[in-house]
Amino acid sequence: MSNKLPQNFEDLISKAQDLELYSKFIQQINKDFLLANIDLDFETDILPSSLKYLLHEEIFKLIQNKFAEYLNLLYIIDVSEHKIKQLDGSDTLKLSENVTFLVLQREWQKVWFRKMYS
Repeated sequence: MSNKLPQNFEDLISKAQDLELYSKFIQQINKDFLLANIDLDFETDILPSSLKYLLHEEIFKLIQNKFAEYLNLLYIIDVSEHKIKQLDGSDTLKLSENVTFLVLQREWQKVWFRKMYS
């Protein structure tokens, strides 16, 4: 099994579904958002397109209106500060889309590692 991180949303979702880890992936997202005190709770059978849309919307709102909570969320999820700093911050919509993927990628990594090393 490849340890390579998925490079796009579709790849990530297909890996999660192939390994039957999609519901664990959603649970991990819910757990970290709860730890960050962000009121977002997904059903474990949420459609991937809805997950992406709602998560993107939430991250966009956090960047716009609750920057401290946004930073706290990134810290709790453990998104690479280096990767965040590489993003172009001039367009908030594009930035939030890229951050959404980094969040999903990191959450996937946690679930994948737990599965591989448990």
